[in-house]
Amino acid sequence: MKIIILAAMLGGFISLVAPSVAEGQKTLAEKLGYDADAKLLIVHADDIGVARSVNIASARAFESGGITSGSVMVPCPWFPDFAAYYREHQPLDVGIHITLTAEWDYYKWGGISPAGEIPSLLDEHGHFYSTVEEVGTHADPVEVEKEIRAQIERALALGIRPTHLDTHMGSVMAKPELVQIYLKLGREYDLPVLVISGSWLQDAPDDIRDAIAAEKPLLDGLYMMLADDPAKSWSEAYAEMLATIGPGLNQLIVHLAIDDTEMQAVTVNHPDFGSAWRQKDLDFVTSREFRDLLAAHDITLVSWDQVRKVM
Repeated sequence: MKIIILAAMLGGFISLVAPSVAEGQKTLAEKLGYDADAKLLIVHADDIGVARSVNIASARAFESGGITSGSVMVPCPWFPDFAAYYREHQPLDVGIHITLTAEWDYYKWGGISPAGEIPSLLDEHGHFYSTVEEVGTHADPVEVEKEIRAQIERALALGIRPTHLDTHMGSVMAKPELVQIYLKLGREYDLPVLVISGSWLQDAPDDIRDAIAAEKPLLDGLYMMLADDPAKSWSEAYAEMLATIGPGLNQLIVHLAIDDTEMQAVTVNHPDFGSAWRQKDLDFVTSREFRDLLAAHDITLVSWDQVRKVM
């Protein structure tokens, strides 16, 4: 099982940007009411709304305290189901998982915007493209902004009060123009954005690099299970990961679902981030072992809403 610590990957596929704190300036931890060297962790469930089994699992994790945050895929068929749950269980820390791709083999979706208004985002069948690379090749930035804005407004219309923005499969990082739109909309809606940058950043225009570097608050560490390895158990791999978390604001991304026939059909031919994978993530974050590991490493759970309020 490979563990990826994104903050440590300099110049790799994914990296994080984190500015140093000037002398005399309060750290984010201090602004949140914790010691300057506190280990803060957002436990974040991606892909809410993609399927009913994901919604059930995410609700279970919220209710057990296994996650502190999550983000919704507004274009997906099961988003309204979760929005109804959200309205009945406020407050929940939920952001917008900006969706510009539809990666599964037989389960597809398009945009919130009318198809005729976002043709560059859709394949010949009227669905989002399967890969981020295709988004980078085809997407018209004007249409991307229209669709992202439509997703945010749709969530607001269904009662979601988002706490942050992030991006499904990193699709808004497909090219610099899309990053600009992402950051712009974060400022417009007064929401923190999760910034993940690819290797293209070194060749991006200065204003893009500066815009990303200026974003706040930025994570000090971003953690996610990347690939399964039968040599280790799921809990052993996560235990190793949690042991590496340092002071500052960190995020652990998990992918949750019930391993049922629905999710098996959605994720067919995709063992990574597939149905069984998501059940194991759910089992871990709702376990006593997870709580004990957090306590053993003196890790405090926080949410994006807490961060948003001190921006």
